[in-house]
Amino acid sequence: MARARRRSGRLNTTAPTPEPSDEPSASVPSGSQQTEDGAVDSPSINPESAGEQAATEEGIRQEDEKCPACTPDNPPVADEEEKWVRCDACKAWFHWRCAGKGDLDAIDKWYCRPCLDEDTRRVITMKPPARKSSRKRTQRDYAGLNSGQESDPHRWMRILEGKDIKPHSFKRMKGSELTLEWIEHDFDSFREPILIETPEGLGMKMPESNFSPQDVAEILGGDTPVEVIDVATQSNVPGWTLSKWADYFTQEPHQRDQIRNIISLEVSGTELADKIMPPRLVREMDWVEKFWPNTKKGRGHTYPKVQLYCLMGVKNAWTDWHIDFAGSSVYYHILNGAKVFYFIRPTPANLAAYERWSGTEMQNHSWLGDLCDEVYKVELTHGNTMIIPTGWIHAVYTPEDTVVFGGNFLHSFNVATQLRVREIEISTHVPKRFRYPHFTKLCWYAAEKYLRDLKAKEEFPPRVLESVEALADFLVNEGRMMEKGSDQAKKEAKEQVPGDRIKDAPALARELRWRVRLAEGYGSDEDSASRNLKKRKAPATNGDAGWLPGGPSKRKRVSDEHEEAVASVYRNFKPKTWDLVREKEGEEEERTAVKRRVDGDDDRWKEVWGAEVVDGDDEGENVRVKSRRDVLVKVRRTGKGLERHRVERIVEEWEWQSGIGT
Repeated sequence: MARARRRSGRLNTTAPTPEPSDEPSASVPSGSQQTEDGAVDSPSINPESAGEQAATEEGIRQEDEKCPACTPDNPPVADEEEKWVRCDACKAWFHWRCAGKGDLDAIDKWYCRPCLDEDTRRVITMKPPARKSSRKRTQRDYAGLNSGQESDPHRWMRILEGKDIKPHSFKRMKGSELTLEWIEHDFDSFREPILIETPEGLGMKMPESNFSPQDVAEILGGDTPVEVIDVATQSNVPGWTLSKWADYFTQEPHQRDQIRNIISLEVSGTELADKIMPPRLVREMDWVEKFWPNTKKGRGHTYPKVQLYCLMGVKNAWTDWHIDFAGSSVYYHILNGAKVFYFIRPTPANLAAYERWSGTEMQNHSWLGDLCDEVYKVELTHGNTMIIPTGWIHAVYTPEDTVVFGGNFLHSFNVATQLRVREIEISTHVPKRFRYPHFTKLCWYAAEKYLRDLKAKEEFPPRVLESVEALADFLVNEGRMMEKGSDQAKKEAKEQVPGDRIKDAPALARELRWRVRLAEGYGSDEDSASRNLKKRKAPATNGDAGWLPGGPSKRKRVSDEHEEAVASVYRNFKPKTWDLVREKEGEEEERTAVKRRVDGDDDRWKEVWGAEVVDGDDEGENVRVKSRRDVLVKVRRTGKGLERHRVERIVEEWEWQSGIGT
């Protein structure tokens, strides 16, 4: 941490005046006399000698006042209030006016220019604000505070003037087109923000369009505390309740003392939550919905409550550049009002620029778009919905009073970027309470489910397998922390493991990595770099297409014999061996049944079709049912007898003559 001190506290300051002594001669120079009142008379001192001595002392004092950054144009001054700062690398002391910029008190780590040039990984960082929104890292306007001027909330839009903002070319889709099948089979799907103009077909539930902050306060309680952001400084304003916010929101724009914003009001487990349901696609992808145990969710339970946010902003509100925590994706529905989004693509170079910019002095003086390749603009109005994929950097402007409902979700189609954003949060010192809650525990739940599915020979798209491998690599490192880390690190890592599901976390992580590599068709002893190179460049083999962006890709089956042969050379995990493995694919059968069609967007059909046995109906339409029963049997001897695994899978295809109803 950078150390700062006033001039009077610097270590190499001139020697202090000695304390008075009981022996007068001890403090009297040679050739001087002391008068009765204690004054020193020096008649024997030569004026020339005195002048030379004074000049020497002045030279020593000036030399002592210098710092390595002093120049003839910026000479040292004798000022008791002079501010000094010490470089955290070379430990040299500098005048702040010579070597620094901004508010010294706001600096966390500081490096001099030679040390920055010597190692480009060094970055000057700022102390985090005392209070912040839980949805993003906010920064105080240190530039405005240092100059003594009141911050201007409109300066954000003035910064935009003259900037190169490109019109977007993101997809506009109908709600009915957003399906899990589309994402699983289209390699290019869900890599850019998606715009949906109307809610029809999305399978979501929202309050009426006239829903207001007063309604929020009435449902949640007017005394409910709420975090409010002051737009001018992008910092939290304490002491607000929902009733106070509702009164503020109803004022005319010219009557408001400041421009403010609410972006972190999460309402899961409240009566308001009963009025909201995320889009169907979001629910099908969301790790919390898929992997967190249902018995540990809902009111009274601790789980990642990030799915239902109510956001309320007044005219001219601005939320500065940020990435949602852990790179989570976002659904965003404009209930009433309008929003303008500015997007930066999450390329490796842009993420690196964001990492250098976030939490440093650059954040107060530079436009992030100048450090990145392109900035895109998207305008949304009431009734529009947008889904933002993993890791996209964005800023948001509110042109009129607006109420929005949205939420965050992690998914299995870009885990590598989610983990990259988490690394950025750690390197920029985002406090843990402002990160995705229970992130690592959720990863363990996901890993445990994927391991079970891989053991049962479930099929997964290449994008999912790639993500599961990234997840496994992350958890293997967590396992190593439990085995070889410090006592504190071991304790923290073990606390994140859900003991109700996982007994040996390091072993589970290694087995998951081994199995997903086999599922991808690669030997488990190959390193990641060589396997990724093969994915990009390997020609098609065994009738499979090579792995190319946008091209078809099939999972290559690996026999159990190959699995055991590879396991013999695997360094970190030795799988169980079987005395006999036999798989039998059943013949297809076809029959006719009477069954009602799936009706529109009503989600109740899932409960019927998700049952173990689906019966016919007395009323309905004729439907052709194709089914196939596959059986996998594995046996081996054990110390107490034998173990037999029998896995049976039934695949059914129900086809009405004119297709499923929409």
